[in-house]
Amino acid sequence: MTNSTLPVLIAGPTASGKSALALALARQTRGCIINADAIQVYDCWRVLSARPSPEEEAEVPHFLYGHIGYCDSYSTGQWLRDVQQRIKTADAAGQRPIIIGGTGLYFSALTQGLAEIPETPDELRAQGNDIRLAGGRQDFIDYLQSNDPETLGRIDVQNPARLQRAWEVHKGTGAGLVEWHRRTPSPVLPPQNSIRLVMDCDRDWLADRIDRRFDLMMADGALSEVQKVCDLGWEPHRPASQAIGARELVAHLDGELAINDAIERAKAQSRQYAKRQRTWFRNRMKDWQRIDATTAAAAPETVLAIISQRS
Repeated sequence: MTNSTLPVLIAGPTASGKSALALALARQTRGCIINADAIQVYDCWRVLSARPSPEEEAEVPHFLYGHIGYCDSYSTGQWLRDVQQRIKTADAAGQRPIIIGGTGLYFSALTQGLAEIPETPDELRAQGNDIRLAGGRQDFIDYLQSNDPETLGRIDVQNPARLQRAWEVHKGTGAGLVEWHRRTPSPVLPPQNSIRLVMDCDRDWLADRIDRRFDLMMADGALSEVQKVCDLGWEPHRPASQAIGARELVAHLDGELAINDAIERAKAQSRQYAKRQRTWFRNRMKDWQRIDATTAAAAPETVLAIISQRS
């Protein structure tokens, strides 16, 4: 890999302008854009996940967007293998990989390495899904407290999905997540081999963008998109069903929520998600360079200057 194709990594909370910035950089640096968002990989959520438009995807190469079906799972390990291949392909073509997204775990795996944890058996995953959907967060906590307190002390106990994952790993392998992470191999992109940026912004500025963007999503057909998924067979436990706003709009289609209530709840969920993302970036990406999200997309010169310093 040469300095002229050194990958640029751009992390940031939802609605912070990552896609617009990546497109501006790709135009000026002969770049290709690679997705690092765990929901934008699914083919059913172009509108609701705010994927780049077909016109944007046609302007510069975009990869790992919408390539996974609704009924399919897609792990961090699979993404890491896919992105590693895309980086190699881009380097061979003389393109600069611009890897963008809001999934902190993807970036951690890419820059710090990923423990090679065996796949969770289907029957164990189904058991975990049943516990989580029944509101059994405390069941996961009790199990981990007795069997894997070290992992329990390092995860967000308010996040049922994280608790379920820790429970599944210990149940399935007999070793906790922390122990598996101690066995982590070398990262695909160590710090010196990439330019790592985090988009930073004021909470109120971001909240306003989140609300306005969801209104645009509704105008662009988000409800119809959710209806199509329901026609396929909505299953709330699937990874693709975790798209922000999907559950609320499904509840509206099922007659459980008025449309305005569904929209307001979806916006609130999106703001909460952005808060969790910002906390992750602040705690886990302390050595990444901060850039001002309020100006980065409209005036990318500052980011281009950072890139040129490393090129």
